[in-house]
Amino acid sequence: MSFIEIKNLSKNYVNRRNTKRAPDDPEQPGEMKVLDDINLEFEEGEMVCILGPSGCGKSTLLRIIAGFDTASSGEVIIDKEKVTGASSDHIFVFQQNGLLPWMNVWDNVELGLRHMENEEEKNERIQEYIDLVELNGFEYNLPCQLSGGMQRRAELARALAVKPDILYLDEPFTGLDYLTHLKIREEVVNIHEYIGKTMIMVTHFIEDALVMADRIIVFSERPTSIKMARKLDFSRPRNINKDPGLSELRDEIFLMLGVSYVA
Repeated sequence: MSFIEIKNLSKNYVNRRNTKRAPDDPEQPGEMKVLDDINLEFEEGEMVCILGPSGCGKSTLLRIIAGFDTASSGEVIIDKEKVTGASSDHIFVFQQNGLLPWMNVWDNVELGLRHMENEEEKNERIQEYIDLVELNGFEYNLPCQLSGGMQRRAELARALAVKPDILYLDEPFTGLDYLTHLKIREEVVNIHEYIGKTMIMVTHFIEDALVMADRIIVFSERPTSIKMARKLDFSRPRNINKDPGLSELRDEIFLMLGVSYVA
């Protein structure tokens, strides 16, 4: 289960460089409001993509949902339980490469499975997820012997092998070349349909959200509020240029973010 409720959530940070404020400024002196009264619900098994301008608090919200950061006010509730910290059932894939460089692919994937006493069952699961991300044949390569895209696949295998209820992805395609980006995007969509678990992804790429998401969230500039929260009912695989509904939604999101889309 992984029904997520975000209720009246706000987040302020200390702003040490700007302590002088106008008399009618609602923020406290020395504070910068990042998230402003966010209310959202995500259904179990959804792929949710969060879009918005740089610095608007997308990753901050993701960390709060995952329990790695705390809100200034409001709360996150997952399956009727208030989030008070990180959970071993909820896995976070960060922007930066998180593979341990002294461990090969197999050992990195094994990290979250060391509690399993049945060695045969554990080895079968490791191989299953290495195969799932198409890294069979590279089980004993170190991260430095893999391309950037292969490293991302290894991280996904490690995250998925523990069979998390929720997978958080913070800009997972950062630093990848265009073709690798498209390939891994397709793999993530296929993996999501295969495992049926809730995934929440922060991205700067509108096309990624349109191709991947069951639900799109668009944030405003800071202090951040919700400009769009829309469920997508388009069938997969999706082709933005061949589906008028998707292309219209793409143009709407670009305008919402202050850009006139040019094909």
